[in-house]
Amino acid sequence: MSNIKKAYNSWAAQYDTNQNRTRDLEAQAIRETLATIDFERVLEIGCGTGKNTVWLQENATQVTAVDFSEEMLAKAKEKITSEKVEFKQAYITRSWSFVDGKYDLVTFSLVLEHIEHLDHIFEQVADVLSTGGYVYIGELHPFKQYTGSKARFDSDEGRQVLECYTHHISDFTQAAKQHGFIVADINEFFDNNDRSQPPRILTVLLQKV
Repeated sequence: MSNIKKAYNSWAAQYDTNQNRTRDLEAQAIRETLATIDFERVLEIGCGTGKNTVWLQENATQVTAVDFSEEMLAKAKEKITSEKVEFKQAYITRSWSFVDGKYDLVTFSLVLEHIEHLDHIFEQVADVLSTGGYVYIGELHPFKQYTGSKARFDSDEGRQVLECYTHHISDFTQAAKQHGFIVADINEFFDNNDRSQPPRILTVLLQKV
């Protein structure tokens, strides 16, 4: 994880401004997926520079926004000063000591591709989510990963390609089943709505029962 953290720290300065179709389409996907979902207390895992935090805090009463990159968090804090948002630096592969009570929405945006094993993550989510609450997952679609697509950016040192793991759709649905969630929705988002090409973003909406 240290190499991934180093990469995101380096990426932070240009993350909001460089061309990134995955970032932009996932931002659209989370807004569409959660448009009809009511939520008050949100735990945002992998808030990055706050691209989705801005929208979440407009629709929630409290947002705990978590990331492991101090540089990404610094960018997020520059754009978001709402008292409703608390930023925390933490590693989600460890114990979730950063949580503050129960939440009715937990979000993961372009995060889980960097996590090799999902079981610990789903265990922690099940502990912090209220019954009836939702989990939003937005990821680079495995179909894209099959073609070799990965999170990457260009820097002064050359192209940086981040370490990623492929999670198939059934990996998410089976992990959900094992930890007390039902699948409320699965959707796919395409570049320019061109359904003749592999989808770019996969979204999975889970509900705790």
